[in-house]
Amino acid sequence: MPDRLSALDASFLYMDQPTTPMHVGSVSVFRKPRSGFDYDGLVELISSRIGLVPRYRQKIREVPGRMARPVWIDDVDFDVTYHVRRSALPSPGTERALCDLVARLMSRPLDHTRPLWEMYLVDGLSGGRVALVTKTHQAMVDGVASIDIGQVVLDDTANGRPTPDIEWVARTEPSSWRLIYDAMSENVSRPGNAVEAARDAVRDAADTVTKVAGVAGGLFSAVRTAVRPAPVSPLNVPISTQRRFAMTRTDLEDYRAVRRAHGGTINDVVLAVISGALRNWLLSRGATVSPTTTMRAMVPLSVRGDAETTGSIQGAGLLGNQIASFLVDLPVGEPNAVLRMHHVAHAMREHKESGQSVGANALVRVGGFAPPTLHALGARAANGFARRLFNLVISNVPGPQHALYAAGARMLEMYPVVPLAKGQSLAVGLTSYDGGVFYGFNADRDSMADVDELGELVTESLAELRATVPR
Repeated sequence: MPDRLSALDASFLYMDQPTTPMHVGSVSVFRKPRSGFDYDGLVELISSRIGLVPRYRQKIREVPGRMARPVWIDDVDFDVTYHVRRSALPSPGTERALCDLVARLMSRPLDHTRPLWEMYLVDGLSGGRVALVTKTHQAMVDGVASIDIGQVVLDDTANGRPTPDIEWVARTEPSSWRLIYDAMSENVSRPGNAVEAARDAVRDAADTVTKVAGVAGGLFSAVRTAVRPAPVSPLNVPISTQRRFAMTRTDLEDYRAVRRAHGGTINDVVLAVISGALRNWLLSRGATVSPTTTMRAMVPLSVRGDAETTGSIQGAGLLGNQIASFLVDLPVGEPNAVLRMHHVAHAMREHKESGQSVGANALVRVGGFAPPTLHALGARAANGFARRLFNLVISNVPGPQHALYAAGARMLEMYPVVPLAKGQSLAVGLTSYDGGVFYGFNADRDSMADVDELGELVTESLAELRATVPR
């Protein structure tokens, strides 16, 4: 039987448009070891471990006439050096230059005639550092069988780990007639498939996500919120094909201190911080902000599977991930930082009491390293959700609180890049790692020229909350 894309995976493939490329990304910053960390070493590392992610040597073939959904086939001409690339920053290698490079890379769509991923080794970053920038199409991430290529290169120690020798021989690419025959055979055995395939070819993921939400663990909550359109916001405008990107690093201990002082969860603190930053961003633009002004965020969060019934925080495993999507009205009109925190905590508590327990709403005591995959699943859920219902996406994923290494190079920071949906000019991704909380702001180039300012306002908003904690 052919390895056919699911209805949800195919819908993300069809949603890939010039203004909305459907790939997720990450920016990881490393300190070079004395032994060095160069392009040849990265290619060797990827080549030795790509067998752990077989999907990354496969490409997509359309069925002639779209008689059925596309299929995954082995890329008989697979060339790892096409996908693993290198770049360099001009001296002095500032982080602003890195963000500009990331924005350009994320603006470019992936080549659909090849496996849908790319990785860039970026040299020349100040302080003897290097960066890895990854791009992976959302069609490749199903939450059950797929993980991100960036995950397999990371180790818990600088000495690495043994890698199984997985021999790979590409299967012969099927002919067009074979694809047609397989599609016809499936349609004869399951007549409903033909009708479904025709619909999948033209409809948006919003129409399919509720039907196949189990693929991404789509547990959609806050029905009372969802029936109301999102507030009018300068974030919701037609977007261009180009992006801007900004990064902000913060200290996890600050979030823990606020949580201890005011209750709630780490995730509540995160949303309160972003609420304060958005409030000041609106004021900086001269927008009218009243005490009742809100912005609605779609917040994908990792949740427990059905088999998990304990009250402990779920470790973010590599497989079988589940995502719940919550709509949260952020109280950007509230001038008091502590009250903003209480408003957010109350809204999230209502979601929990609705019966959908949040498993990874804290950024503490989480094992494993699944942020890239979980951010991808969150982006899938966001793009499948009716976009008129929210103003922006905030994807918050926990990472491990210990150092990770790639080819002996210690990872210092990790910033997610969450894709934009139509009419959404900003997506916020954040990941905790080794004592830090790292924000990545992916924004439309034309309408968000001040995205750097928003990143600075996040730092100020966190400081405002931290100042309310008794010493």
